[in-house]
Amino acid sequence: MIDTEGLTKKFGDLTAVDSLTLHVNDGEVFGFLGPNGAGKTTTIRLLCCLISKTSGSARIGGYEIGSKEDSLKIRKIIGLVPDNVGLSEHLTAYDNLDFYGKIFDCTETQRKENNKRFLEMLGLWDKRNVLAGTFSKGMKQKLAIARALIHDPQVLFMDEPTANLDPEASKTVRDFILQLKKEKKTIFLNTHNLDEAQRICDRVAIMNTSLRAIGTPQELERSVSGKKTVIGLEQQVNDAVLGALKKLPLKNLSSDGDTITFDVEDPDKENSPVVEAIVQAGGHVRSINVVGSTLEDTYLKLVRK
Repeated sequence: MIDTEGLTKKFGDLTAVDSLTLHVNDGEVFGFLGPNGAGKTTTIRLLCCLISKTSGSARIGGYEIGSKEDSLKIRKIIGLVPDNVGLSEHLTAYDNLDFYGKIFDCTETQRKENNKRFLEMLGLWDKRNVLAGTFSKGMKQKLAIARALIHDPQVLFMDEPTANLDPEASKTVRDFILQLKKEKKTIFLNTHNLDEAQRICDRVAIMNTSLRAIGTPQELERSVSGKKTVIGLEQQVNDAVLGALKKLPLKNLSSDGDTITFDVEDPDKENSPVVEAIVQAGGHVRSINVVGSTLEDTYLKLVRK
């Protein structure tokens, strides 16, 4: 559904997106992860035909980015939820959707059906006649999502859709994305939220101006070599315990409250002397767990390169 080949965008001497090549499948929830300034929003603006590319190519649904004729066709098959929702605050929630439905040449019947459907799905139907300017940030965000879908697009671009939302509103948005996935919509999701990406994305790409990695969350987790041992104590980690452990050849030793974490290659051999050192220093071990790398580990490793 979405294909890019060497897609590049420069602003003067600044390269915002550097030779991006990726493929997003039809009906996939695709997560786009990266720190601030990584080029995520610029990529969405390129794919939505809002800014021009410097070089490379991109296609959505077979239509070419950068072609004047195809750009209009692309805009008809995509929806965008920007980081700044930009609603018409002097209009009601219902009238906001109706206005955009008219822009996309939806019939009156289509507008009525879609307005009701999306407002109900996002829990806003009872607020349909309330001015958008009086809405909370979470309500505005949900209304912006409904607006992006009013013309029933094949592809939905979402730029940080749950940023600064409370847990309940975030869950509503996530559930809504999963519902759209069942309807075979292709969703391109910019997010900083690694837990969110792990929950709802089929695949994720890690971006920092250039593409650093791409795969399922599980594949990316496995891409970081090594394991970690996590030891829980019955008391807070004190200086005596920490001092004893620092004498051992442990990699990436850290402590947090009553928990000790370090990297291991062979847990069966390496954990025993650690436990012995803790006990001799007066500590009491409550639990020992060996865990693999996480999506957060992969993300931090790749964006710091």
